[in-house]
Parts: sequence; structure tokens; C-alpha cells
Amino acid sequence: MNLEQLQSFLTVAETGHFTNAAAELHVAQPTLSRHISTLETELGSELFNRARGNITLTAAGETLLPVASRMLADAEHIRFQMQELAGLRRGRVRLGAPPSMCVSVVAEVVGPYHQDYPGVDLHLRESGSHHLLNELVGGTLDLALIVASEHDPASAESLEHTPLFVEELVVVSAVPQHFAEHEVELSLRELAVLPQIVFSESYDLRAATMEAYRQHELSPKVVLEGAEMDAVLRFVEHGLGVAVVPATVLLDRPGLRSRRLIEPSLTRTIALAHRKDVQLSRAAGAMQNMILRTVADLAAENPAIRMVEAEL
Repeated sequence: MNLEQLQSFLTVAETGHFTNAAAELHVAQPTLSRHISTLETELGSELFNRARGNITLTAAGETLLPVASRMLADAEHIRFQMQELAGLRRGRVRLGAPPSMCVSVVAEVVGPYHQDYPGVDLHLRESGSHHLLNELVGGTLDLALIVASEHDPASAESLEHTPLFVEELVVVSAVPQHFAEHEVELSLRELAVLPQIVFSESYDLRAATMEAYRQHELSPKVVLEGAEMDAVLRFVEHGLGVAVVPATVLLDRPGLRSRRLIEPSLTRTIALAHRKDVQLSRAAGAMQNMILRTVADLAAENPAIRMVEAEL
């Protein structure tokens, strides 16, 4: 039994005539008759009473009619879904990103992506890079933005990492006095004496900054520690202190001033990762391309962001 046979049966039942059904299906009448005969043989029952000029359903035909209609309708629905998926009118993307990427690159990408592909379901997982890598390996994510320094060697064989950009860690403040003597940049030693808001210990940003202080035998003047990205930015906006943040988080935050950090300059590399053994769906591939275009646009506008092309 196949869909072509069921369609032939349904059309004959609707028209009550083999010749008319053949014309409607654009097949030769012998072909149509063969479809019906084969179907009857497979089912072991005659489906039509074939009186001259009067084709009616047998009891078996009456039983098959609603089943055939439902099966053909389901097949059409599946065909439509596949066509929609191929045209990116349906689908699903499961994207992971650290908090700093969620308030920057991801925030820039999600709106345009949803506008272009409104039928694609978007699922966002906000977490640290280590957790995101584990979820990629486990198959619960399609794509993840990760901090390259958090790259787990154990996942190297199963994950593909595409480096996107290197961004500087910059100092931000909402209080003009903090940068009164620093028009463009300031050193780590100059930063250490300013009231500073420090991230939670789970953030790679905190680890990188504190390691730099340790290497230069400096101690920061911490006024608050343990906050998450959104909270840190809000505290800075309210004038509580300064913070060291990635350059990308300054998007759409006109109330914050920034200065480049020197002696030393701190940077981090952001990569896009996915599983090697699973081909990206068209929906996920479109998300990947949009992320790449968005990052390129950001890098063109901000000297603290530099695109990279080398393999990790």
C-alpha cells in the first residue's frame, strides 16, 4: 500500500467514475485501474462495486475511505512541514551564550533573526562556557558562543570551534570624576585605586582581572563583589563604582563611559561552537551566518573588537 494507490482510491470514490478519476489525476485509465487492483489484492477485499456506469463502495471500501482520507491528509501535512522547514519557515535553534554575550551579540542577533524567520522557535541558554560546552556535547544545544580560554580539551574531538573575534576588556563608569585624568586609557595601577565592582567568581572576567592584579602585585579597591553581568552594569550606571567589562557589552548603553585598559591590556577571544558529528540544520546555519555578520559589523564600528580567522 502506498500513497499513490490511496489517492487513486479516494479520487474514484469521490468521482464515482474511473475515467473521470483518471483525468483528474492526470494518469492513464489502465494505470489507475492497476493501482486499485493492486490495493485490493494487498488488502484482500474488493473496494468498489463495478456495475456499468455505477461505481459504488463496498463495505470494505466504506471502511477504508476515512482511513485513506486521514492518511493522505497527514502525508500532506508532513510534506508541508518539510517544505516550510526547507524554506526556514519552521524549525528550532537552541543557542547558548555567556551572560556577557547575551547582553551584547545575542541581543543584537535575536531581533533580526526572528524578523527574518518568525516561524523558527528560538531557545536561549545563558550559562558559563564550561556548562555550554557540556550541553553541546550532550546534544541539548545546537550552537554556543564561548570564551576561548574556557575551551575544554576533552571536547576538542567532538566539537567544532570557529573563532569569531578578540575583544578588549575595558573600564566603564558613569561618574565623570573617575576618568577626569584619563581621557582615552588608564593603567591597571591607576584602575586599582578606583572603587570597583567585581563579578561573581564563576565569571572568567573576574579570574582574568584578578590574575592581572596578582601578577602586578596590586590589590583593587573593591566596593562590591559577587554580582552578575546585568547587576554590575546597573550598579555602574548608578555611580557605585567602575567595572572591567568586555567591550561588546557597551552596546546601547549611552550612560556609560569607557576607557581602554593598558599595562597590561586584557583581551578575550569569543568562538562559536557546535558538534562535529551533527550537521547544522538550515535554521541553525542561518543563525550562525547572522552571528558572523553581526560580529563583523560590530568589529567595523569598534576599535576594541577585532575579527579573527585562525583556528583555535
